[in-house]
Amino acid sequence: MRIAILSDFHLGYERFREDAFFQAEEALNKAAEMSDALIIPGDIFDNRAPKPDVIAEAINLFRNLSRREWKFRVSEFIGEGKIFTDLPIIAIPGTHERRAQEAADPVDILGLAGLVVDVSNATAVIQGNGERIAIRGIGGIADDRFKEVLEMENPVPIDGAFNIFMFHESIYEMLPFNEKFTKLSELPKGFDLYVSGHIHNRVEEKAHGKMLLIPGSTVLTQLKAGEQDGKGFFVFDTKTGKHEFVGINSRRFVLEKIDIMSIGKRSVVDYIQERLDAIIKSTGGKPVIRVVLDRKGNGQDVAEMEINDIPRRYAERAIVEISSSLVPEDAPASASLQERSGFENMSVKDYGIGVFLEKIKASGADVGSIGPVELLDLLGTEGPKDKIVKSALDRLVG
Repeated sequence: MRIAILSDFHLGYERFREDAFFQAEEALNKAAEMSDALIIPGDIFDNRAPKPDVIAEAINLFRNLSRREWKFRVSEFIGEGKIFTDLPIIAIPGTHERRAQEAADPVDILGLAGLVVDVSNATAVIQGNGERIAIRGIGGIADDRFKEVLEMENPVPIDGAFNIFMFHESIYEMLPFNEKFTKLSELPKGFDLYVSGHIHNRVEEKAHGKMLLIPGSTVLTQLKAGEQDGKGFFVFDTKTGKHEFVGINSRRFVLEKIDIMSIGKRSVVDYIQERLDAIIKSTGGKPVIRVVLDRKGNGQDVAEMEINDIPRRYAERAIVEISSSLVPEDAPASASLQERSGFENMSVKDYGIGVFLEKIKASGADVGSIGPVELLDLLGTEGPKDKIVKSALDRLVG
């Protein structure tokens, strides 16, 4: 059986709204043509409470898939909840879709509509042509609770099937700056394939001697180094154990690092514009270009106003960002090169949560059994503020 692995569509992402939709559409349609089943490890949506028009977009995307002639079907469902389709389109919610307590998330809507099979804390078995493929999922949860949930749920493979473990979490080996992130060795043993979302550049690794595949997002979001490789999805063949990455048409991203000291007495503005012109010519289309300036040790008078005006001047040809650092200013000074490069693959949201956790730890505050990340999620829930605060206090002291 050929399994397509797609993730992190981020439908509704405001900055690249059209890119998110059209690139997800291309990825889904192309994957459906090339495979017998689709598995989606989270962040279909960019927001836990997407606008109605974004939900409508998603429903249209998946409705088109549901009309295809699928040879393989879901034959068994083991775990919490119910399913309303036997389509071999298996999904879990990610961290962007995570909601506090037991509130429904947007992936639930797709499940209730009979467009996907949600395997959060469940297993779906796809069967056909003498093959049984079991997909065990755990939806995106707070990083500080994932190990606890793994121990509590104790995911185990099913006898007589090719077993896939699907999750949506930070992995320490890819983001090596928080000891609370799950290590590859801590993932459940015995599965034939491991699949995750959350990290937006593609990853091919090993866990317990088996492949771990992370396809990355289908839309530019973080503008980090790994996103220069292009977007797409994996197709994995369960009979041969081989996989391939399939690219899609996506907006190009280029990260251009410029050491001001190395350009001598030349005009910094002229040099930046020369580099932008060359990049635009080589990439075609309207790329996203992030220029990172290293200003250390340079004595020349840098025309800040002119530099800050460059993105406006190139607005018709490219989306340009100019910044001075890849690593947050409060990143640990003692961090190794590997640790510091890990920040490049970390989302602003994850970095913010990390700072929040450190502040909670430093203050010695007791947030009870709810946990600091769940508390942050709860406080960020949309709705009447008095009810949200009351709910948070009830969880803290109740």
